[in-house]
Amino acid sequence: MYVKEVVVQNQVGLHARPATFFIQKANEFNSSIWVEKEERRVNAKSLLGVLSLGIVGNTSIKIIADGPDEEDAVKGLVNLVQSGFVD
Repeated sequence: MYVKEVVVQNQVGLHARPATFFIQKANEFNSSIWVEKEERRVNAKSLLGVLSLGIVGNTSIKIIADGPDEEDAVKGLVNLVQSGFVD
């Protein structure tokens, strides 16, 4: 299992379009991937799950992956979040 914490930089957070980019990126990997905000953890490959967290700008989240490409998955998603969802 590989875990990394990141702060969502863009003002709107993980809503609609940024969430779609995030999920598309997550689906490029074979590992199981989760997003955690405070005590809630959801499947990073689920649009409804990610949107249900209500992640706004300047929120700290954890990206967690478990599987054959877990490190690449977490690093790829962290980079996407840090870029402001410009892939």
